[in-house]
Amino acid sequence: MRYYIGIDGGGTKTQYALFDENRTMLDSVKTEGSNHENLEGAIPAAADIIMSGVNALLAKNNLTIDDITHTLMALAGIDHVYQHDEMRVELDQRGMKNYSVYNDGFIVIKAGADNGVGIGYNCGAGTCCNSVDSDGKMLQVGGFGELSGDMGNGHWIATQTFRLLYDDICLKARKTKLTELAIANFGIAAERDSLLGLIARLENEKEAENTIRTLIDIFFEAAALGDEPTLSVIRMMAERGAEYIVAHLKNQNFVCDPVNVVLSGSIHTKLPSDIYKNLLKERTEAISGRKFKFITLDVPPVTGCINWMLEENFGG
Repeated sequence: MRYYIGIDGGGTKTQYALFDENRTMLDSVKTEGSNHENLEGAIPAAADIIMSGVNALLAKNNLTIDDITHTLMALAGIDHVYQHDEMRVELDQRGMKNYSVYNDGFIVIKAGADNGVGIGYNCGAGTCCNSVDSDGKMLQVGGFGELSGDMGNGHWIATQTFRLLYDDICLKARKTKLTELAIANFGIAAERDSLLGLIARLENEKEAENTIRTLIDIFFEAAALGDEPTLSVIRMMAERGAEYIVAHLKNQNFVCDPVNVVLSGSIHTKLPSDIYKNLLKERTEAISGRKFKFITLDVPPVTGCINWMLEENFGG
């Protein structure tokens, strides 16, 4: 029996899955997020979290690291070669063996595209767009926040929602149905000081997550109601997403038609908006002149790790 470990390391949680050579997930554990960009201790702190999760999974199954044929880690925040190399140094020092490290955006392609070739567009806590082309070449676009103009992730949508509320309530610039929804969901009044009270909730560690989630929820609700200010943000979000996807066609080689596009992350899978998804596909095809097969990921991204390891015959 060969054992493999797949690791999906995100900003809010990290999943560690134990697989056999038949792709069967035998067990799984979760820890806190391992994106070093969110941790005070940076990459060394992320390596500590990863090793604690690996060791917990091994102990739970009466295994040691020497029993594992290969471990594939897909980690948010590993965007540069120097980050990859520094992470490997830290993991080596902690006793990790027989492993590979990649950005987490690549495993969604291996999990969602039947041939392991395509483009993965992830919008969750952050945004990134990755691809594996017909020649096996890998490329990442985005993932650097404002520096790369990322849009469509949860924090970005929450920020845009608050800005539309601010423009309506404080600037009296343009009316939006978001105001009615915010009053109903947050119990605020349509006046400046009441709205600004939401900032305190966003800065409160215990309230921030629920506040952001509610801002996202009312954003998509307003879009479904045909609110024009919200729809203008949807159009901007879809346009940027289309630009990210098409960038892969310009820099990579995709011989297949249609091209697989795997949509992952909570914005694409837990809060799906047909208005947004249809516009994203429409703009992607219009800009590129190609046809695409959009696939909403419906399996855990970590399954892409075992598909990838067996595809590459790691340790086989």
